[in-house]
Amino acid sequence: MATIFTRIINGEIPSYKVAENEDCYAFLDINPLAEGHTLVVPKTETDYIFDLPEDKYAKLFAFAQKVAKAQKAAIPCVRIGVAVLGMEVPHAHIHLVPLQTEADLDFKKEKKSLTPEQFAAIAAGIAAEYNKL
Repeated sequence: MATIFTRIINGEIPSYKVAENEDCYAFLDINPLAEGHTLVVPKTETDYIFDLPEDKYAKLFAFAQKVAKAQKAAIPCVRIGVAVLGMEVPHAHIHLVPLQTEADLDFKKEKKSLTPEQFAAIAAGIAAEYNKL
């Protein structure tokens, strides 16, 4: 059975896409720690990030770098935090979270509540910056 991320990539489940290339897909987390919290996933369904073939791993992180630069340009923040947990969905993924302080990267804290319009505007802003790079 396909993971929820594969179903998102395939368009079976809607997402707020911010970027995509032949190997990777980036979309807003619908339970964000901060506005602009983005998930970056390989299109190859692999449970554990360190099980990705070396070339796919390198492509995933190069793609994540470009997405993070777009986030930083679109979202007022000090830095973009990076987390690789991989426990909640059996599909390798990277969390990119706009940060004001290190405390903003605490997955135990209450998630932000955003409207569909807010999600769409944030995704469009990051996508526009991504397309400039």
